[in-house]
Amino acid sequence: MSKLNARFVRVSALSLAALLAVPAGVRWVAPMLIAPAQARGTPDSFADLAERLAPGVVNIATTQTIKSRNDGRGPQGAAPNFDEFFRNFMERNHPGGPNGAPAPTPRKMQSLGSGFIIDPSGIVVTNNHVIDGADEITVTTHDGVSMKAKLIGRDAKSDVAVLQVTPDKPLPSVPFGDSDKARVGDWVLAIGNPFGLGGSVTAGIVSARGRNIDSGPYDNFIQTDAAINHGNSGGPLFNMAGEVIGINTAIYSPSGGSVGIGFSVPSNMAKSVVAQLRAFGHARRGWLGVQIQTVTPEIAESLGMKDATGAMVAGVTAGGPAETAKLRGGDVILTFDGHDIKELKALPRVVAEAGIGKTVPVVVWRDGKQVTIDVVVGELPDDVKLASAGKPAPSSPPEISSLGLKLAAITPEMRTRFQLGDDQKGVVITDVTQGTPGADKGLKAGDVVVEVQQEAVTTPADVHARVEKLRKNGRKSVLLLVQTADGQHWVPLSLQANPNRAPG
Repeated sequence: MSKLNARFVRVSALSLAALLAVPAGVRWVAPMLIAPAQARGTPDSFADLAERLAPGVVNIATTQTIKSRNDGRGPQGAAPNFDEFFRNFMERNHPGGPNGAPAPTPRKMQSLGSGFIIDPSGIVVTNNHVIDGADEITVTTHDGVSMKAKLIGRDAKSDVAVLQVTPDKPLPSVPFGDSDKARVGDWVLAIGNPFGLGGSVTAGIVSARGRNIDSGPYDNFIQTDAAINHGNSGGPLFNMAGEVIGINTAIYSPSGGSVGIGFSVPSNMAKSVVAQLRAFGHARRGWLGVQIQTVTPEIAESLGMKDATGAMVAGVTAGGPAETAKLRGGDVILTFDGHDIKELKALPRVVAEAGIGKTVPVVVWRDGKQVTIDVVVGELPDDVKLASAGKPAPSSPPEISSLGLKLAAITPEMRTRFQLGDDQKGVVITDVTQGTPGADKGLKAGDVVVEVQQEAVTTPADVHARVEKLRKNGRKSVLLLVQTADGQHWVPLSLQANPNRAPG
């Protein structure tokens, strides 16, 4: 997951079985984030703040029935551990399965995590991974009162879950704050249940914002150097005003313990998800209905853009909001509802947070200029992957032949030869010369050129004419929309090659 030797790991609830089963350096842990809303001096003490906030933080214990396995391996194929060794020893000495084989016996696994109360009536927020798969959930308050909890809703994409307990009297609660106001360097306080020890307080600063650790499509974590360990999962990250600005969720750890790099779900994202879980039992996200890819410097140059920014539309879902609004492949989305789209990951996040049914302005780069299009945001269907980030399409050097491509019209023979669909349009690539731009970009025989510079093509002559026109106009690259086995991708190819070669 991580590009470094250590790993980014979610904070799973503390479990003895899990700790035994997971190899060193690959442990699930709950991250702890620190992010105050206003710049303040170094406090003399956090005691008053901790005393005021601690009653709103709870411990969460879960019980899950695990079916025994006879392969000598731990959960999810982990290496053998003491827990499995002991189980196998007992089964060998107390056989009862078919043909004398050990009888698989269900066993209980207990986990511990953290959470916080947001409503005196008994509404508790935690991480989804803390309660995922639990048969029974118990919430224990700061003063030692334990209550069975009911799951109201959970969302795996944001790792947020909402629970309901029924107290005898109103519970102390803590408020959400505005995570957008948290600045790098602000003090923060984390309270949780590390290693099942009960309410523990750690302090630190906001180390960074907007972190993407590739845990999901909406990554936008707050990073903190506050100590976060197993069992801190789901606990709150407070600013110095006593407001929750994050939910501690993951840490970067080479050993399984805290090394001062923790990650927290921002409160502004969590608030929206929590409200939806309470209202509908599941998260409702905005949907645009596009497939997108990164705008590389080559793509930007080929489109006449000054900077490689935004998210390029590689495809539009039939019947989706984008198609209805007349967005089209080749458009580069620069802003969505007033939010600048500087990089690919930003678009899925801002679309997801947009109000369903809301009409929003979308600024795109089209035909060499900015165009504003109004789009009515839809609701993300369960089976749709929003704005999947494709590999930045291949980029290359030379021209049509200099591009290294041999082309042919799509005939019945070509459809059969390359297994093309009956509705496939464009020009098929029949061969790619090694060491040329087309080969460098990964193009291969059977791929189909659908558009050149955002204009449809039907013959090799169409492709050659458009490439030569760009060359004569001094353009350094040409942009092809190519249909491959993996879908459509925009592929920029360099035109800085031999201009006198015949078309392929």
